[in-house]
Amino acid sequence: MRDDKIFMRLTLKLAKKGLGLTSPNPIVGAVVVKGNRVIGTGFHKKAGLAHAEVAALNEAKADAKGATLYVNLEPCNHFGRTPPCTKAIINSGIKKVVVAMQDPSPITKGKGFQSLKKAGIAVTIGILESEAKRLNEVFIKYVTKKTPFVIAKVAQSLDGKIATRAKDSKWISNEKSRRYVHELRGQVDAVMVGLGTVISDNPLLTGRLIQKGREGKHPVKVIVDCSLKTPIKSRIFTKDSPAKVIMATTERAPKPKINKFQKIGCEVLVLKEKKGMVDLKQLLRKLREKEIASVLVEGGGELIGNLADERLIDKFLIFIAPKIIGGRGAVTSVEGVGIRKIRQALVLKDLKNKRFGTDLLIEGYSRCLRA
Repeated sequence: MRDDKIFMRLTLKLAKKGLGLTSPNPIVGAVVVKGNRVIGTGFHKKAGLAHAEVAALNEAKADAKGATLYVNLEPCNHFGRTPPCTKAIINSGIKKVVVAMQDPSPITKGKGFQSLKKAGIAVTIGILESEAKRLNEVFIKYVTKKTPFVIAKVAQSLDGKIATRAKDSKWISNEKSRRYVHELRGQVDAVMVGLGTVISDNPLLTGRLIQKGREGKHPVKVIVDCSLKTPIKSRIFTKDSPAKVIMATTERAPKPKINKFQKIGCEVLVLKEKKGMVDLKQLLRKLREKEIASVLVEGGGELIGNLADERLIDKFLIFIAPKIIGGRGAVTSVEGVGIRKIRQALVLKDLKNKRFGTDLLIEGYSRCLRA
């Protein structure tokens, strides 16, 4: 068991190399071990490319016969973008497979294990399972709930403000915090903002700072604007912000404006209206249909508040700067309608904190992760 955990930790470390690159697939690592020696490693690099197990077996070659394969997710047993991994494992002569967690996807769930056992391969399940589930929290939500994993990012002062009464917000958080946010953008499929954020901040929303040592991606940009009042000359539509833009609006949007945004290359989603706003549940379902598995919501307070009111946020990332802004007219980080009773408050779980210079990041989950 001790050795299993050592090799599974290496497997999880390899899997992390695929962060932000494999969507809508999970992030997976694999290690082939023989005589307590690693003879093959691999990780899933991109949807459509070889899965981690196949990459590790290709490195181990003929030495894989009689060896043990470690993988953080149940090997697939079906044809998708690539052939089934179970077939490659069986053909390689592997004698034992150690897996962290079962694949939650209905198309695979348990079937991979059945194939391996039927071929006479010993299977051990559940090594570092909680760590494996946390690593693939996006994939688990995507395949079980049929909706994206939603992360709300807030940069606020100690007194909960994200802008002054004059709507000035640059910069509340420091450069180290902002750099980390750019890395996060390279790990998600989409970044979402409301109309107010586009007008007040005029952001690019690019993943300009990609994780060290590899290329990354620019996430799809989603603007929630129920009447299409977004200025068409905003930086988000320029070549400096090259990723696709999705405008989420309602039937209140004038057709000439819809045509205008479509002409500059935007996709316009005309959605149902709910309490005078875009129906956010419907928006998330539409994004899921486009194979968007994760969404980073970067403001403003009204959008995050509306998502919180609907209990649609899975994870909060709250950067707190040691500043006091004050002012009853200043913008707060979570607005919306809010609650009437304290007992109705969102209680975050699995809290973690991290320092970025003088800033403090508090990370917590508003939903329980289950596979």
